[in-house]
Amino acid sequence: MGENISTRVAYGKALAKYGENENIYVFDADLKKCTMTEYFEERFPERFFNIGIAEANMVDIGAGFATCGATALVHTFAIFAAGRVYDQVRNSVCYPNLNVKVVGSHAGLTVGEDGATHQALEDISLMRTLPNMTVIVPCDSYETEMAVKAMLEQKGPCYLRTGRPNLECVTDTFDGYHFEIGKGAQLVDGSDVTIIACGLMVQEALKAVDLLKAEGISARMIDLHTIKPIDREIIVKAAKETGAIVTAEEHNVYGGLGSAVAEVVVKECLVPMEFVGVEDTFGHSGAPFDLLKHFGLTAENIALKAKKAIARK
Repeated sequence: MGENISTRVAYGKALAKYGENENIYVFDADLKKCTMTEYFEERFPERFFNIGIAEANMVDIGAGFATCGATALVHTFAIFAAGRVYDQVRNSVCYPNLNVKVVGSHAGLTVGEDGATHQALEDISLMRTLPNMTVIVPCDSYETEMAVKAMLEQKGPCYLRTGRPNLECVTDTFDGYHFEIGKGAQLVDGSDVTIIACGLMVQEALKAVDLLKAEGISARMIDLHTIKPIDREIIVKAAKETGAIVTAEEHNVYGGLGSAVAEVVVKECLVPMEFVGVEDTFGHSGAPFDLLKHFGLTAENIALKAKKAIARK
């Protein structure tokens, strides 16, 4: 069963749990108490390396280890993992298709008081456009643990996005929930509209389902934890059966989950779509959940967008 903890803490615990394989090496950019790699260091200090505030070097070192057969995991804040070291991730990891896992923590608006310079709202977009890259955005502690296990078992580049705030664990409450890279999880069935979410917006989407139900609207809810490779089958099925889609993400509305879903919809089953996310602007400093409300990343806004999508059928 999952805990009501942050996905970064859940990640650290899972990495320590599944890190027994002697081919797994962990690298951090002087942030082990933030990225939670300190859990791994406690168990396997001989396979943990603090590279210091030298993120580009860290990625290249991880790539070097991967050429020798290692599973290399590199860690820093998402704003640095996707931005500062983009060149190294592109050319040293994805181009040669090496077994390096890039873990970006403190993603999205909910970094909070750290403000716009540290609020990664474009990392999903940057990472999903890279050939060979897998992109995973778990929503709670249980899903994060499953994602870590699957990521370690899969060969090749991967970007895993984790967050700072404590979150309610929801995926462990659904019968039949199963995590598989590249396959979305339908948590609620519905016939009038489909809500597709990732990360902490899954919890908001589930609240939106209840708000809509109170108004007599039947909403399907899909947890699309893997942005790439995207689950085309579950999206097309939802489009055909419900006729309208809303996406919700803690990311810019351009280039992230919503764009990825729209690419499938426009090609395979064109239906009305609405998008919940940050509307092409930078964030700013504030309490994490106050920021979500300020930027419209709420259950109420998801429900509003759902009704707009239905009206456009």
